[in-house]
Amino acid sequence: MRILGIDPGLQITGYGLIETGPGGPRLLEAGCLKSTAASSLERRLAELAAGIREVLAEGQPESVAVEALFSSYKHPTSALQMAHARGVLFLAAAEAGLPVFAYPPARVKKALVGRGAATKSQMQSMIQSVFGLEKPPSPPDVADALAVALCHASAMGKGNLTSKRRGRGAMPDWLQEAIEKSRKKPRT
Repeated sequence: MRILGIDPGLQITGYGLIETGPGGPRLLEAGCLKSTAASSLERRLAELAAGIREVLAEGQPESVAVEALFSSYKHPTSALQMAHARGVLFLAAAEAGLPVFAYPPARVKKALVGRGAATKSQMQSMIQSVFGLEKPPSPPDVADALAVALCHASAMGKGNLTSKRRGRGAMPDWLQEAIEKSRKKPRT
């Protein structure tokens, strides 16, 4: 199954396309869409819409997973801007006939790192380990998008992403392997 993970934002939207299968998750493409900060809101949204439509057309995902809207009382304007970006992304997915699944940031972090309060660097490091990348994805928005895609794959039980062990707290096999790999890696 092909899953497009998206970390929505008005300035930077991270995306990551993965494919699940018997060998575990494979990274197909990842990057970010940037809007021109000096442009009007409508121009920035149009840039985002054009960019995500291109990613959807080229990547041919079967579903889209996004990070759920998170709002801070200290920064309500940020939440409103994110809502605009999410609306554009949801519309583009709907136009492509794709289902969209939203996951809260804490659930994404817990699915990938094992705890809901993971740091950006922990997320990047785990994505690096899961996909065998030479260096962590940058900017962090890309790692977040890939994490959302992996969270969705795990939630759907696709492609060896669920643990052979059962019960509360059982970790997906791919995650356990990535943790073991990262522990063996020498720290610099």
